[in-house]
Amino acid sequence: MSIWLARLSVDRWRRASTPEADSAPTALILETAHGPRITATNAAGLAAGARAGMLLADARALCPDLVAIPADPAGDLAALEKLALWAQRWGPWSALDPPDGLLVDVTGAAHLFGGEARLLKDVAAAFTQRSLTARAALAPTAGAAWALSHYGRGAAILAPEDDPLRLLADLPVAALRLDDDVLTALRRLGIKRLGELAGVSGAGEDDIAREAAARDALRRRFRNRHSPAANPLLRLDQLLGRVPEPLLPVIARPVPLVQRRLMEPLRHRDLLDRVVADLAADMVRALEARGEGARRLELALWRVDGEVLTRRIELAAASREAAHITRLFAQRLDDVDAGFGIEMVQLRASWSEPLHLDQADLDAAAEDHGTALAACIDRLSVRLGPRAVTRPVPRASHIPERAQGWQPPLAAVPPAQAALAFHTRPLKLLDRPEPIAVLHAAPDGVPQRFRWRGEVREVTRAQGPERIAPEWWRERSSTRLRDYYRIEDAAGRRYWIYRQGLIGDGRGGVPEWFLQGLYA
Repeated sequence: MSIWLARLSVDRWRRASTPEADSAPTALILETAHGPRITATNAAGLAAGARAGMLLADARALCPDLVAIPADPAGDLAALEKLALWAQRWGPWSALDPPDGLLVDVTGAAHLFGGEARLLKDVAAAFTQRSLTARAALAPTAGAAWALSHYGRGAAILAPEDDPLRLLADLPVAALRLDDDVLTALRRLGIKRLGELAGVSGAGEDDIAREAAARDALRRRFRNRHSPAANPLLRLDQLLGRVPEPLLPVIARPVPLVQRRLMEPLRHRDLLDRVVADLAADMVRALEARGEGARRLELALWRVDGEVLTRRIELAAASREAAHITRLFAQRLDDVDAGFGIEMVQLRASWSEPLHLDQADLDAAAEDHGTALAACIDRLSVRLGPRAVTRPVPRASHIPERAQGWQPPLAAVPPAQAALAFHTRPLKLLDRPEPIAVLHAAPDGVPQRFRWRGEVREVTRAQGPERIAPEWWRERSSTRLRDYYRIEDAAGRRYWIYRQGLIGDGRGGVPEWFLQGLYA
């Protein structure tokens, strides 16, 4: 079953506005490179000549009184996701059909509503009760149901024994959910209906043969396009059920939530801290049952006057420590104004990650440096702000200055940014390699003496070279090779230096030497 919410954005705006506002010509707009563009209009706006896709300036030339309201695509998508979960009352699973549609699997479920016709009536009544404009259709495939709900004029039910080519032949090719450039190409070829694309016509056999030949020509024209939205014949086969169409179902994932409804409103901070501590303990138990740890926690405080105060914390690592959570929230509650009192407190884990149970150990707190570091990062982020704290992360690069970067402590490290294991690197790298003067026995020999920051140092031990080639996919072909040496001077200080370039490599003049790191 395909459900088309043709006026989802307008219906959402109408439900949040007053009847007087809906009586005026109104358009929902989005900012584009050419100026504000209309995405949807209400009935009064349509009557005034405003249409979706028009520039706001052109629409106001037709209707100077047109009211412009910013559109909310993110809110529309969130509402569509909630409707997809709600629509599972008609079938075992549902899927999104953005930006304004739903697909529901009702196989074997129509008899529960008294048949397919009554099922569609129940769908229409349910959406009408929620002040949403909806049009639903039933078909054996998702593509056929989508075509009927968006472009069908007659019956909205296509039975399995029906011939879809005969019943859908008069629908426009836009019913195949194709990209705009493909529709333009088909229009230029004179193909406007599904029957013309499928080789079905009400004319004689000669016309059918001619249209079949045109289908072969289209197959050759679009054979290199593997995306369904860019291949009209692939979309047609999906509509007819010849090619499967995978769909991604929407699965409800309940968020851990605990709350306290208080018998008497709270006005003192010590009582509020006690309630937060109790909620943190309840949240830990809820997370343990799921085998997860919290990364983001949201605390909501309902005041007697109806105002809701929210405080949010983010953790550097998944945690189930009630004392740590309570301590972080304590710093966020200093500016809370209880007013006439707080009557309900709610704690919600909006972001959680798998966290397995570990065996308790008396010395685990002292030995587990990762947890201690994460707790320190959490305290610094709450006190100084998330932008004041950064942490180093490995990058997938063999160039020393690119093998490490900095990012906010709360940001997750992508799996692709794994550290590359090479030779031992010094713990301290200079922000920028510093040029040095090196004395060596041969052009490619080991360094024997070098000058750095005005002081000459004798080399007593040297190891190398370790050759590092440039990243050809990022740098120019004229970039020179690097030969790295680990050296030690007479005072026992160790350095990491490299020679950039080789004599006679054809990529520059005399090789240059740089010092890039210091060993502890």
